[in-house]
Amino acid sequence: MELALSLEKLVNEKLLNLHSVATKNGDVHLADFIESEFLNEQVEAIKMISEYVAQLRRVGKGHGTWHFNQMLLEQ
Repeated sequence: MELALSLEKLVNEKLLNLHSVATKNGDVHLADFIESEFLNEQVEAIKMISEYVAQLRRVGKGHGTWHFNQMLLEQ
């Protein structure tokens, strides 16, 4: 989960860089497309995975991790 969180943050960073380049070059259509299609979804994914990482740190290894996995399978 921590690796997934790192990857989501990296993707978000790259999207923000692309958005910045589009804005600097006056490409409002690309900037708007990135905002509307990708950035909100990335923020939500980062928030969800951050919550999962925090929960996993609290429950620890063993039965807590197994229970967490069962919870994810039910969703």
